[in-house]
Amino acid sequence: MAELETSMDPKPPLPPFTAESAVQKVRLAEDAWNSRDPERVSQVYTEDTVWRNRSEFVSGRDQVKTFLQRKWANELDYRLVKELWAFTGNHLAVRFAYEWHDESGSWYRSYGNENWEFNDEGYMQRRIASINDLPINESDRKFFWPLGRRPDGHADLSELGL
Repeated sequence: MAELETSMDPKPPLPPFTAESAVQKVRLAEDAWNSRDPERVSQVYTEDTVWRNRSEFVSGRDQVKTFLQRKWANELDYRLVKELWAFTGNHLAVRFAYEWHDESGSWYRSYGNENWEFNDEGYMQRRIASINDLPINESDRKFFWPLGRRPDGHADLSELGL
């Protein structure tokens, strides 16, 4: 499997990360997740990626895709903001918040932290996510852009006080 990984096209920016490239990598991840396209999102992970998402353990790109399909079937009108917390070498620490509603129309804001580890080609090989869900009133929402990429200039988590 290692041969397959090294033959794939690199996913810049590549480690070791600088402050600028780390922020860029985080924004690219946010953009991909806001697409809510499991195929697109799964392509930035190694074939043998390992995740912990809340209390669920996911192994491999195919399981990532299945996980994301299930996630976005339940988390409707999903909008996400990610922000770099820290970086070193091939590791990024990210905090995030996303808003969504369930099929009954109940709104939530989910807060979390992720630790990411990348291989030399810029693919994520490990993702560890801790997430908490907070029920919110629809009137308390902060993320209102049209579904898809967060517009440039939209407030980030720090600016929103999140």
